[in-house]
Amino acid sequence: MNIILLGPPGAGKGTQAQRLVAERGMTQLSTGDMLRAAVKAATPVGLKAKAVMEAGELVSDEIVSGIIGEALDALDVGAGVIFDGYPRTAAQAHSLDGILSDRGRTLDHVIELDVDEDALVERITGRFTCATCGAGYHDTFKQPKVAGECDVCHGHEFKRRPDDNEETVRTRMAEYRAKTAPILPIYEERGIVSRVDGMADIDDVAKAIDAILD
Repeated sequence: MNIILLGPPGAGKGTQAQRLVAERGMTQLSTGDMLRAAVKAATPVGLKAKAVMEAGELVSDEIVSGIIGEALDALDVGAGVIFDGYPRTAAQAHSLDGILSDRGRTLDHVIELDVDEDALVERITGRFTCATCGAGYHDTFKQPKVAGECDVCHGHEFKRRPDDNEETVRTRMAEYRAKTAPILPIYEERGIVSRVDGMADIDDVAKAIDAILD
């Protein structure tokens, strides 16, 4: 099974992808990770990408498509795949059709985690972690049991990501809408788009995704 998982930063895509990997044995193909791995491994496409990046230019659709092709070729034919961060444009969506077709694969589902922008802003801007062990907390939803002390390691220092602020989150949302707007109609025409409430409890989101895939 081959699926695309869509959703703005903070919608929980990573969490759900990890569950699918753990529970269904699927492989998550993240374009950013694959690009770095291909460059490090000095594959033919990786060498091309390295030259482009060292010149300070954006990696072309052709190179990204090549890297996805390489990654799929390295997998067992029956391995299920989650595409993360690709496709981002209509051109990439059509390119993915060719990549899959050449390998006897088809795209089965496009699942979008639907979010409420204001609620997502609250979810992200309230996040903080223990500076020692990385345990996660939230201003509203998950305060440490003892104020100022980590539940896990009992450390007293906490930190927040500098980009977890309202302006950045709303900019990311706008970018996401602009990028996904061109590709959703392509898949909606094929009847393979499903939407899940990304603001629901993590387990409920996982159950909704399972119901789509089963």
